[in-house]
Amino acid sequence: MRHLIATHGSRPSDDPIFALNQEATARRASGEAIINATVGALLNDDGSLAILPSAHEAIMKVPATEWATYAPIAGTPAFLSAIIDDVLHTEPSLAAASVAVATPGGSGALRHAIANFLEPGQALLTSSFYWGPYATLADENERRVDTYNMFTSDGGYDLGALDRKLAEHLETQGRALLFLNDPCNNPTGYSLSDDEWTELVNILDRQSARGPVTLLVDVAYYTYAAVDPRRFVKKLQPLLGKVPLLFAWSGSKAFTHYGLRVGGLIATVQDPTERKAVLSALAYSCRGTWSNCNRGGLFAVTQLLTDPEMSARCESDRSQLRDLLLRRVATFNVAAAKKGLLYPRYEGGFFVTVFHPDAFAKAERMKARGVFVVPQKGALRVALCAVAEHDIQHLVDALAAD
Repeated sequence: MRHLIATHGSRPSDDPIFALNQEATARRASGEAIINATVGALLNDDGSLAILPSAHEAIMKVPATEWATYAPIAGTPAFLSAIIDDVLHTEPSLAAASVAVATPGGSGALRHAIANFLEPGQALLTSSFYWGPYATLADENERRVDTYNMFTSDGGYDLGALDRKLAEHLETQGRALLFLNDPCNNPTGYSLSDDEWTELVNILDRQSARGPVTLLVDVAYYTYAAVDPRRFVKKLQPLLGKVPLLFAWSGSKAFTHYGLRVGGLIATVQDPTERKAVLSALAYSCRGTWSNCNRGGLFAVTQLLTDPEMSARCESDRSQLRDLLLRRVATFNVAAAKKGLLYPRYEGGFFVTVFHPDAFAKAERMKARGVFVVPQKGALRVALCAVAEHDIQHLVDALAAD
């Protein structure tokens, strides 16, 4: 007699990326020289976890009552206001039309978008290279993932493929939810150019006349962009009142405290009545899943976002980590170009994806050489955030080897 329902009876017990990380860690502990480019956490060149001193100090100063007290279901008002301002302060009209709820990391924000903007059985739309847990989150909530081709033959973003798939979703589902992880896409490292953002907005504007279209921008990595991480926001203004805008905000990478699980979902909806309904639905989802979030974490992050002195110190600390990452990006680009590796435009971010026709076999051969990367269909995801600059040439050599 089986008590577990049939559809849940054969689910994997571990995330494949974390499983690879565990294997790499065990081999390193046994004395092997290992390059572990799997898990998306920023490490110093000595292999230690890179932690913002200002963020650590803010967490240590959280009053005991803030740790011990329940947070409001939707999150503390000060935190919600702070994350809206963090993303949208350059466009006051968008900020004024926004509401938010606190979530356990960016994953919680993605979960709420899937559950509230798609019917059961429907599919979200995202690029052909995407963060694997999108599919897990969708499946857990009885939805699916569908993809469009991400890159054209000349290395640009395939907006034509996106346009066609968006039309298909509106035809078959009557609605569309687009997940766009930008800037610093996981897993490719690609960031849309200004012109690509302009064309994307034109596509969404045109398609929204055919049915409900919602855009979610997953900004988990945007504080590590090589240029102004909020420059895309001004491009979104024409969508106000036509396309609800969702932003999956994560404090994990921005404040280097991945285990604190502080995140939020921001929803920008022009119509006040619909905006109120969206907020109610999201708050209801909070109660129906995790109930409420880590109040101490919300308090610390709020201080880091709103206190002028703490915010300035935090940005100074983060700029040093951003420079650390950008040096690795530059070193990788030079070494990879010399070896003729094929990969998308890579200007910044935790990851880069190297194209390979037989990625899974290639990843196994690299493991034999002590170099761990994450295989996916047609490519290898490389977490450069975890690779010391002095190891990058060895990493590139392994990627280029037969």
